[in-house]
Amino acid sequence: MMQENNQTEAGWNFDNSYAELPQSFFKKQMPSPVRSPELVILNGSLADSLGLDAKILQTESGVEVFAGNEPPEGAEPLAQAYAGHQFGHFTMLGDGRAILLGEQITHSGERFDIQLKGPGRTPYSRGGDGRAGLGPMLREYIISEAMHALGIPTTRSLAVVTTGESIIRETAQAGAILTRVAASHLRVGTFEYASRFGTEDDVRALADYAIDRHYPEAVKAENRYLALLQEVIKRQASLVAKWQLSGFIHGVMNTDNMTISGETIDYGPCAFMDTFDPATVFSSIDRQGRYAYGNQPPIAGWNLARFAETLLPLLNEEEKKSLQLAQDAISEFPKLYHADWLKGMRAKLGLFNEEEQDKALIEELLGMMHKQEADYTNTFRALTFADKQADSELFQSQEFAQWQGRWQERLDGQRETKADAHQLMRNSNQAVIPRNHRVEEALSAAVDQGDFTVLKNLLRVLSNPYAHSPEQEKYCAPAPPSERPYRTFCGT
Repeated sequence: MMQENNQTEAGWNFDNSYAELPQSFFKKQMPSPVRSPELVILNGSLADSLGLDAKILQTESGVEVFAGNEPPEGAEPLAQAYAGHQFGHFTMLGDGRAILLGEQITHSGERFDIQLKGPGRTPYSRGGDGRAGLGPMLREYIISEAMHALGIPTTRSLAVVTTGESIIRETAQAGAILTRVAASHLRVGTFEYASRFGTEDDVRALADYAIDRHYPEAVKAENRYLALLQEVIKRQASLVAKWQLSGFIHGVMNTDNMTISGETIDYGPCAFMDTFDPATVFSSIDRQGRYAYGNQPPIAGWNLARFAETLLPLLNEEEKKSLQLAQDAISEFPKLYHADWLKGMRAKLGLFNEEEQDKALIEELLGMMHKQEADYTNTFRALTFADKQADSELFQSQEFAQWQGRWQERLDGQRETKADAHQLMRNSNQAVIPRNHRVEEALSAAVDQGDFTVLKNLLRVLSNPYAHSPEQEKYCAPAPPSERPYRTFCGT
């Protein structure tokens, strides 16, 4: 009775609208209990925004929720079914190591999925154990919270607990469970599943659910399903532009990892780019470079085409007309993406208005950065603060001097002052990113030594990436040559 009271007082307020979809979209599944869970990190600010009491979440009853041992009152745990194109090949998937507890309704009426990653096997585990290791779960916590601080739409991390049990991958690892928060876990792959294995009514039910949850304004449109497609395209164009502007490489842009809400999801083999190179790949499983930094925009367009295909029966009764509507919508993605990216790049250079030569000015800078193997984040930081330029070969070149003259002339032609331009650049060029070697340093200390101070210090610095504070200076340096090339792994 005491645990039930504590869970109520914690502020859990569950609804389960996804469970009202046709039963083919999920399987009811309770998490598998773990032996001796311990809380290693809790996101207090996120808990507050969800209407939860962080103090109670840190008690035994709170930890039992995060471990999956005692789902909150009102939760209806389930594993979601979905499919997806993985590296271009269609596969039946589903939540193999994740269980959706339900949807937390905040005081303001917002709805957020509460999902456990690593709570045990599900009907979609495909032979896996359904568990997760401490390192990968902490990695997702770091990167997702860094993305949030950068202003990039993302799923978020509420807590990580250890399970008191080991899991076997290449070696034995400490087991852990992450509590993930999302606007929803609807994916392009969810629609592919409905289209391939369900009926037209199933696709319609899923589309209506997505509209109701994420795009209610589409109900007023002449064609609500076309409006849904168009809005998802807009959200993804904006999202991928933000990835490119920050130097983020997702690493596994399969259709099951593209959300309908427009949030970044799945932080397995992702990383942030140091040296600027469009061909940069970090993921050990991306051997052909399908998801390289420079390929992310066209791959997003390819994924959205797969989404459009699932909606064809809903767009128009005439197949030819339906196909034309879908093609017209998809053709807008490159334009939308480029407009979002160009707007962001202008801001990074302190440009408020639009001029025709801006694209050439930006591309020339990026070309020099590539040739000189310049650090992506630090180059824009140095452009913001002239005193940061001394140690870079890029800034010593004659080619850069000529470019800088044209850039300064462009700045001088604006109505806004140089001070205004500087402030725009400060707000658009982050001081810090989760540098790969810093992330590994934090994970090593936590996993190998049980020392979480390095991780918490890193999280504190990353929580305000545009502060440009003295504390952030030591986190700005790229990895030493001995730690390159960097490789990431999916952690499954």
